[in-house]
Amino acid sequence: MAKIVIVGGVAGGASTAARLRRMDEQAQIVLFERGRYISYANCGLPYYIGDVIDERDRLFVQTPEGFSARFKIDVRVLSEVTRIDLKAKQVEVTDSRRKKTYRESYDKLVLSPGAEPVKPPIPGIDLEGIFTVRNVPDTDRIKDYIERRKVKRALIVGAGFIGLEMAENLHRRGIRVTIVEMAEQVMTPLDFEMAAEVHQHLKSKNVEFYLKEAVTAFQSSGGRLTARLACGKELPVDLVILGVGVRPDSALAREAGLATGDRGGIRVDEHMQSSDPDVYALGDAVEFPHPLLGKPMTVYLAGPANKQGRIVADNIVQGNTRRYKGSIATAIAKVFDLTVAATGLSEKVLRAEGIAFVSSITHSASHAGYYPDAQPTSLKIVFSPTDGRLFGAQIVGYEGVDKRIDMIATVLKQGGTVYDLQEIEHAYAPPFSSAKDPVNIAGFVAENIINGLVKVVHWHELTPEQLSRSFVLDVREAEEVEKGRIECALNIPLNSLRDRLRELPRDRRIIVYCAAGLRAYLACRILSQNGFPEVYNLSGGYTTYEFVTEKQSNEDIFEGNVIGKDDTIYQTAVD
Repeated sequence: MAKIVIVGGVAGGASTAARLRRMDEQAQIVLFERGRYISYANCGLPYYIGDVIDERDRLFVQTPEGFSARFKIDVRVLSEVTRIDLKAKQVEVTDSRRKKTYRESYDKLVLSPGAEPVKPPIPGIDLEGIFTVRNVPDTDRIKDYIERRKVKRALIVGAGFIGLEMAENLHRRGIRVTIVEMAEQVMTPLDFEMAAEVHQHLKSKNVEFYLKEAVTAFQSSGGRLTARLACGKELPVDLVILGVGVRPDSALAREAGLATGDRGGIRVDEHMQSSDPDVYALGDAVEFPHPLLGKPMTVYLAGPANKQGRIVADNIVQGNTRRYKGSIATAIAKVFDLTVAATGLSEKVLRAEGIAFVSSITHSASHAGYYPDAQPTSLKIVFSPTDGRLFGAQIVGYEGVDKRIDMIATVLKQGGTVYDLQEIEHAYAPPFSSAKDPVNIAGFVAENIINGLVKVVHWHELTPEQLSRSFVLDVREAEEVEKGRIECALNIPLNSLRDRLRELPRDRRIIVYCAAGLRAYLACRILSQNGFPEVYNLSGGYTTYEFVTEKQSNEDIFEGNVIGKDDTIYQTAVD
């Protein structure tokens, strides 16, 4: 009878244990968890803080007692594995309840320690009122602190997925939220122009945020915290949430002599086997080659961890028969009213890796325009300029973002191309989509670019120098132009273009734009077939251009607010 010891529960460890039992009724399975909980909804924690999830018990998928009873697994919570002896095939365990340390033997060992939050070495980082959000105890402490201290203003350091989810949920509780992010944008997996849409949405929600800024110190006085920024400004707050990222919790494996990679994760092969053949590892703590890049990467997502657990269990029971193919890091987040999603590689990663690519931005309706309440959807894809191989996609919108990122991720994971996007057969009815889905349209546009039917120019290429050497043509209707335009552009509505070709120069590059790109594409085809040699469509049209040229940050919106002795917020003029 094989004895399998699992270190860590939640997504990876618990799914491995359950699958092991389903595959082998006789195996002796011991699961160690240093905390109290072995299976909880980690991704739901911000929504519990925001009272969207109003019952704490809903966070728990399985209790230790229920899990043990159902699967006949020896579950030992509040038991931390502190050392691995690979030669003796034993682990050293500290039982915090019984205040004792002992050793446990194994035939096979599974490591699922997860990741740990990054706490930068900022003076005052350990002051009361500064929290990370990683597990249920973190969440309990934050909720208690908010209610006990009657928190009115919160600072979130870092604008990744967890930071923005926390911003929304604290805002929902009536707390004034300020975000400080070192990068030039929120959600760094996105390219800048897609993140710019999120910036403008955050501004509409009165969320204060600083970009390209850093916290250099925390101080505490009179029961309040003060965060000092690199620019010299000081922010008085009641609560701080650290969301600057996580890193693999691989110290235990490293100290045991198991191989780790450049990113700090445990190195595993395609069978999820570590450098020791009797030790498997999975989840946030491991590194595995990215399917598109071939380089080892870390992926902090629950979906891959659950799938890896199934593979690990099968390989332990049946021998190494199942192979893990890697994750393309498909992720999604709710940011107030927006849904933001990404899969595969971004433009910035491709550029850093020296991989040739073309990008295209399309703006489509979430469903048929003639059916009520259609919402805009922005979709960016990056692909090979030669064979159309798909590298990645990002989507920002209000409705249907989830299903579309899943469509593209499925094509991407199979090594597909932009031509495959054209062929996706989707369920169509007016309330749900259009006859040509936004994903199909993205494929059609990409094919036109590859085949040379249209040339594209991107927002970041519209430098003053480039604009001075180009002729810019706006083919929108006059009433659209009144709401905003590129200053140097000549407006000729598309329907009048054929009659006004004489107004356009044939010896200069012509950049054409409309609201989203479709009318500009039609104009480009007209011009190209009438002898204009250098015609370019502005990818994403004026919609993308406007997002990126607006002010991105939203700092100082609370500067005129004063909290009185009665806890009322008063507003004063700012000099």
